[in-house]
Amino acid sequence: MESFKLNRQTKEIKLEGIKYKPYTLGNLPPSFAFDIEGVGEDIKHGVKEWFNYKGLTYIEASNGL
Repeated sequence: MESFKLNRQTKEIKLEGIKYKPYTLGNLPPSFAFDIEGVGEDIKHGVKEWFNYKGLTYIEASNGL
């Protein structure tokens, strides 16, 4: 198992060189677990990968959220 770094002030986690941003249950982004496939350029994808740690849900920070 890889070790991670936790920023105690912002609660952000860095795991294998990737930053993850924490969210509480009430503050999850609207794109969380959202996935609609359309035709052509109208394809929209939401966040489908996350993990929970100490009561927070962590989503990769580079998802544009």
